[in-house]
Amino acid sequence: MQKDDRIYVFNFWASWCKPCVTEMPAFETLANNFHPNKVSVIFISLDFKQDLKIVEKFVTNHQIKSKIYLIDEPDYNSWIDKVSSQWSGAIPATLISNGIRHEFYEQSFDYQSLSERIRHFF
Repeated sequence: MQKDDRIYVFNFWASWCKPCVTEMPAFETLANNFHPNKVSVIFISLDFKQDLKIVEKFVTNHQIKSKIYLIDEPDYNSWIDKVSSQWSGAIPATLISNGIRHEFYEQSFDYQSLSERIRHFF
């Protein structure tokens, strides 16, 4: 990850995960309320590759504007520890990083608690 002034918020989710879907508007609001050169929200979908059409439809229906990536690696155990050694693999999960400092959360967020975490990076 590049070391710059930007704060990156990586949210791990899936279209079938109700708590993930419930918290997504908080992340979208965060992306809209903070200057885009300062905070980047990136959604990482853990849906299966064969469900790409479902994810695309979900993104369209929910008008998601932030970047979304789908992980094409079915062996989650091969990369979960690379995200955070604290991560059990449960979702939703969020990694906040500015390239130097990293904070990992295996929990759901509402807008207030998420924006408070972001403010700690300023």
